[in-house]
Amino acid sequence: MALGGAVAIGMMTAIQARINGVLGVRLDDGIVAGFVSFSVGLLALVVVVAALPSGRRGVGRLWRGVRGRAIPVWMLLGGACGALTVSTQGLTAGVLGVSLFTVGVVAGQTLHGLVLDRIGFGPAGVVAVTPGRVLGGLLALAAVGISLSGDVLATAPLWMLLLPFAAGVGIAWQAATNGRLAQRVQSPIVATLMSFIAGTVVLLLAAGVSIALRGAPNALPGEPWLYLGGFLGFAYILLGAFIVGQTGVLLMGLGSVLGQLTTSVVIDLLWPPASGPAAWQIIGMVVVAAASVAVALPRRRRRA
Repeated sequence: MALGGAVAIGMMTAIQARINGVLGVRLDDGIVAGFVSFSVGLLALVVVVAALPSGRRGVGRLWRGVRGRAIPVWMLLGGACGALTVSTQGLTAGVLGVSLFTVGVVAGQTLHGLVLDRIGFGPAGVVAVTPGRVLGGLLALAAVGISLSGDVLATAPLWMLLLPFAAGVGIAWQAATNGRLAQRVQSPIVATLMSFIAGTVVLLLAAGVSIALRGAPNALPGEPWLYLGGFLGFAYILLGAFIVGQTGVLLMGLGSVLGQLTTSVVIDLLWPPASGPAAWQIIGMVVVAAASVAVALPRRRRRA
């Protein structure tokens, strides 16, 4: 069930990437698009937390923990990596397509997930680096290699390919940090709220700098669906805080990779991007990514 939740996270991430990518193109400013997306998610989350008694109790535990220094500052900063993710979506996904954006994220998630699990940073503690997990990571990176073959490097600037990798590193760290905070305050939804507060503050500052350097963005578009990215972010960050303690950082990342790649293929086929991998590359990426999840699954031993 936890792995199924990880796949659902990937599906929502892929849809959010295309929505925020289009919003970034319409506004002509990916950072402002990220701020708009995070703000919508934060407003929805505030309403939900205020309406739930368990949410209000969790906010009280969070406040007491911060005031008494039982909760360190770094536990409050998971949303900063979420800000990087949605900004990267707005800057690159509308041009590269969701498939190519996703494989860059795959590389960052895989490498950082292995490291975080090995040092015990996530709420699951130290997770052994088994041969299956290493092979799963290598296969995920092989999917990245397939995506970058052909004419992709010639048609897309290098910085657009590096930003999704950085976002993947941030996603792994955000999942582990939010999971730790959820354990401490006994409320995944409050950990998600803190993540959105931190991300919104970072994006507000970044959007101010972007407007000062590049000028005002275009007017906000009128289509309501372009503002659904924040709701999807709220849903998958909350779900990640619930399940990361069951799966570990790497396995949750690999499950989400499978959901992201499968969904991104459908999106890019129905809505082709300006640049992106060829059909044979897309098929190869999905097959290899699915294999990476299969080999990384924990094996249960039978008792004699």
